[in-house]
Amino acid sequence: MGAEEVVEKILTDAKAQAEQIKTQADQKQASEQAKLDEQLKKYKKQTETLAKKSAEDAKAHLLAAARMDIAKQLLAEKRRILDEVFNQAQTQLQNLSDEDYRQLMTKLMLEAVESGNEEVIVDVNETRIDRVLINQINKQLGSEKKGNLKLSEHKENIGAGFILRDGKINNNASVGILLAQLRKQLEIELTKELFGK
Repeated sequence: MGAEEVVEKILTDAKAQAEQIKTQADQKQASEQAKLDEQLKKYKKQTETLAKKSAEDAKAHLLAAARMDIAKQLLAEKRRILDEVFNQAQTQLQNLSDEDYRQLMTKLMLEAVESGNEEVIVDVNETRIDRVLINQINKQLGSEKKGNLKLSEHKENIGAGFILRDGKINNNASVGILLAQLRKQLEIELTKELFGK
């Protein structure tokens, strides 16, 4: 075998080997590309799923926020109506006829009396709760309660109504306090409605 033939054989073998290496590289690249494509497809699917879930979560949050906003607006409107109702109630109580006012105060005092020895404190401008009314209430107190209520010389700024004092114990039945207690109860009900508790 001559030198030319040896060189020719080396070149042929080198070409064949190069072709084989190229084929293997192409196959490996195709395999890697297929794996990469599969992985990208998988990531794309996961991304779509996450995006869909995120969109659903965002939608749920927006709906919850909207529901809460509507509930707050409803509560604010109910509070506004409560303000109106209680303002009207206070005005009506202050504008009761003397007879109706005395009847209401008699009823409230009969319910509020505990011992029958209390001192009755009224507003500085009160003229309708007087000694005559207190004497009538003393006569109406049952046998379980003494009927020794006394109109106090001491007066306070309480508006309509009265305070029963027995020693250090005060039972505040001023109309402002009674309306505030009623309002608080109604507001608790409104809050329960809003938060469903």
